[in-house]
Amino acid sequence: MKYDRGDIELAGVCKSFDGATYVVDGVNLKIADGAYCCFIGPSGCGKTTILRMIAGHEDPTAGEIVIGGQNVVGLAPVQRRTAMMFQSYALFPHLTVRENIAFALRVRGQSKADRLRAADAMIEKVRLTQFADRLPAQLSGGQQQRVALARAAITEPRVLLLDEPLSALDEQLRVQMRQELRRMQQELGITFIHVTHTQLEAIALADLVVVMEQGRIKQAGAARDVYAHPHDRYVAEFMGGQNVLSGRVEKVNGASFTLAQAAPSGIEVPLQARANVNVGDQVDIAVRRDDVALIRPGRDLPPGYTTSLPSRVLAIEYQGYFVKVMLDTVPDDEFVAYVPEKTFFADPFTVGDVVMATWAAGSALPLA
Repeated sequence: MKYDRGDIELAGVCKSFDGATYVVDGVNLKIADGAYCCFIGPSGCGKTTILRMIAGHEDPTAGEIVIGGQNVVGLAPVQRRTAMMFQSYALFPHLTVRENIAFALRVRGQSKADRLRAADAMIEKVRLTQFADRLPAQLSGGQQQRVALARAAITEPRVLLLDEPLSALDEQLRVQMRQELRRMQQELGITFIHVTHTQLEAIALADLVVVMEQGRIKQAGAARDVYAHPHDRYVAEFMGGQNVLSGRVEKVNGASFTLAQAAPSGIEVPLQARANVNVGDQVDIAVRRDDVALIRPGRDLPPGYTTSLPSRVLAIEYQGYFVKVMLDTVPDDEFVAYVPEKTFFADPFTVGDVVMATWAAGSALPLA
């Protein structure tokens, strides 16, 4: 199969259904040809509306949607060379796997021989050859999803759009289908745009993660960059894995500043992108949960660790390869350490223990 360019540019895209409230508000984004892009955000943030506007199922109120160098606003979905895979799969219960996959080509007027030949090739790609003559009710949830994926891809789209494709599956099947989606995307070599509300799903799949809030893009970038270097408190808290602390700047020292907090000597933070920090400013910082070490009072800090916050253990959750320890470090806010399993059980804590939460100065990230 041959596919045309699937690079996408959203330029000033807005959408309002009532003329007053914008569910998508001034979105600007470039998605490279052949990229796997995940839009992530809470319900109602506008991510599915963007997907539907790219597909042509909704018209933008303002802005341009450019696919392969062509502004597609006003074009019918079939003229855009996109395909959409819905959360419900929408398989025909009375048609076999082969017939379901071939159906899109039947609508386009291809001969029966051509469409069945193309369907058999696609069935092989999704590894369902032995199930070709079964009905959807005779398939597992994961197999049904592969049929839906094959049916969307058989039309040779430039862009494949996926709306919460894994939400109906249990955890084990979700992991398997993540691998299947990535394999298919790489094999087909086309652009995938995937809407999800699950952080792990987004960072496991995407070349480009787009975090949204109230119709606007809060941050877009490589999965590792968005997870490890969130721009602001919203992204840090939504993506997870970070502790967010607030405090007043009490000292600026060249390449770092000191944040007044519960630590006896404050918290040292590298300036990084926050070059305009002044004494007295109120600043948010993020510290990755897996960068936090816990030590008992009176013991020396590990080499290179400069901050220590007195804390009490509130709860402990065993997670398999690490232990999640929740602390009362920050009043009325959550502070968590992810302690490696072997480290934790070499000297285990219990609920109520007093500990010191500590991390290296370079682990503290100033937020916008």
